[in-house]
Amino acid sequence: MLGVLGVAAAAGVAVGGALVARDERRRASYTPEEVRERLHARLAEAEERAAKDGGPTASDAAGAD
Repeated sequence: MLGVLGVAAAAGVAVGGALVARDERRRASYTPEEVRERLHARLAEAEERAAKDGGPTASDAAGAD
């Protein structure tokens, strides 16, 4: 019984490690320019949502008018 649980736990750790490695490879495959573009796009989306909802924006936090 404990042997089966040990094997299942080891398989779970292996699968989890494979998923983390795959995610890291995907993240590492972006060029610095692609990362910058994605961050700017995410910021623009967040700014639009905040403006629509009436919440603070990054521009508000930076003191820009």
